[in-house]
Amino acid sequence: MSIQPAPAPLLIACALGIEHLALRRRDRGEAGGPVTVLRTGMGPRAAERSVARVLADPAYADAAVLATGFCAGLAPGMHPGDLVVAEETRDPRGTVACVGTELLVKELARILPGRTVHTGPLTGSDHVVRGPERSALRATGAIAVDMESAATLLSAVRSGERPVAAVRVVVDAPEHELVRIGTVRGGISAFRVLRSVLPAFYEWHRNVLLPRR
Repeated sequence: MSIQPAPAPLLIACALGIEHLALRRRDRGEAGGPVTVLRTGMGPRAAERSVARVLADPAYADAAVLATGFCAGLAPGMHPGDLVVAEETRDPRGTVACVGTELLVKELARILPGRTVHTGPLTGSDHVVRGPERSALRATGAIAVDMESAATLLSAVRSGERPVAAVRVVVDAPEHELVRIGTVRGGISAFRVLRSVLPAFYEWHRNVLLPRR
């Protein structure tokens, strides 16, 4: 009797404690393999270091990696609680294409009917983006910005061939800027949405698994 290889793990990376808290709920679906929710710390350097450290473990050699958490919307008409599914992530060091975008959009629409899902490029920054800088980033074609997704996915693909994706929840937007996450209704709305997304991540994981080497 042949022994089936163990399924590849899913590594879900977020930066903030409040994001990690939202993602600790594991009671609404089953993933295709072991799941780790990693709190990387804030900023691209922290994200890159944390993800590289985990993926250096042979047990994660073929892990799928999904970056998530909150983001700033760049497009007019975006609202707190909207979802962003990245077609690619960008930062000055390079661009990483995401896998399974259409599946994520479909699953998020099923889980959260009526919730707006935006798709397009997700750009990285090393600081919180506000005011005119938001417009400048929008002019590059990006639809949202955060500090960790691009670094997370770049670190992931540098560590080996694997499926990668990024899904973010808009916590502020051009017409709805927040001073601090969680202090106003927009931050609370984004937190509630993030609590609900895990089943979509699990479905994505089941469908993009690479065979074990």
